[in-house]
Amino acid sequence: MKKKAIKKVLWAVLIIFSLTIALTACGTNNGSEGNDSSDGGKDTYKYGKIDIPGKDGALCGAPIYIAYEKGFFKEEGFDVNLISADAETRKIGLNNGNIPIVNGDFQFFPSIEEGVKVKVVDGLHYGCIKFIVKKDSPINGVNDLKGKRIAVDEIGGTPHQVASVWLEKAGISAKQEDKEVTFVPFTDGNLEIEAVKSGDVDVAALWDPFGSVAEKSGEFRVIFDLSTDPTFAGKYCCFLYASEKVLKDDPEKVAAILRAYNKAQAWIAANPEEAVNIIADKKYSAIEDKELALQLVKSYQYPSAEQQAAGNHVKEDVLYFVNELKGIGYLKTDDPSAFADQIYYDVKSAVGSGK
Repeated sequence: MKKKAIKKVLWAVLIIFSLTIALTACGTNNGSEGNDSSDGGKDTYKYGKIDIPGKDGALCGAPIYIAYEKGFFKEEGFDVNLISADAETRKIGLNNGNIPIVNGDFQFFPSIEEGVKVKVVDGLHYGCIKFIVKKDSPINGVNDLKGKRIAVDEIGGTPHQVASVWLEKAGISAKQEDKEVTFVPFTDGNLEIEAVKSGDVDVAALWDPFGSVAEKSGEFRVIFDLSTDPTFAGKYCCFLYASEKVLKDDPEKVAAILRAYNKAQAWIAANPEEAVNIIADKKYSAIEDKELALQLVKSYQYPSAEQQAAGNHVKEDVLYFVNELKGIGYLKTDDPSAFADQIYYDVKSAVGSGK
């Protein structure tokens, strides 16, 4: 009988202990429900998951990489998935609202004229593209390019559009059907360099750091530098484009994304060496020479927080390149100023004024 009594007491203690733990746990859960915690609480990401193209290996994509690694996207309410996307995929994603924002040059201007629903919402940085030839090549400048083959990352991509403007301003048609030059797309900058080396192409139009690395090897020469060429120097070479659908449905969402980008720009301006280390260590870009990469990142002149507060010249640069594209026949608009007004959207002012 004593054994049975002891067993009853033990069972009673066990039941009471279990109930105490259960009630304590319930109390804890109720107290933390809905908190914006770092352990995956349901309110961690105000805007949920979004896709942003950020795997092309370009060094000038630094604000994307830094915003991701330093948590600026998360701070603004986004669970960002970095994806690979060519120019057409970006346009489709923006048009449908599946991709809220991308970085790109004036490559999108003709597409906007043709009906792709996107807006320029900010500037990203200055020059980041170089054209290289073999060291012993007879090509020294744009006037030597007629009849030549030019490697690019993709037809319609930024290096292709930059080359087109450069050629057309010199009186050389960049249209494939005119056969004055031939553009050859490659999936990787290293393949472009090898094609120049083997003679399969005459020139490679390259994102940094590929062009600068090739030049430093001593085997190649740079015949065009976006940061110093008179047509492009001192102007944003890369803009941020937002989906018109997302802007219409939720302009504050786009404003929040821009804040993440702006934080990253300011952070890079203040910490260029650490930014290069992060980009190299995480293999966002093929960096073997960190000193060279540091020089390039500094040359992009990412705006500091103070410079951002003072304003920028994005709208003026949009109008400049609209005029350039109109001048070479890439845009059909009869009123470049009106078209520039159409494709530029001042998100910060619109959200601030309650629009």
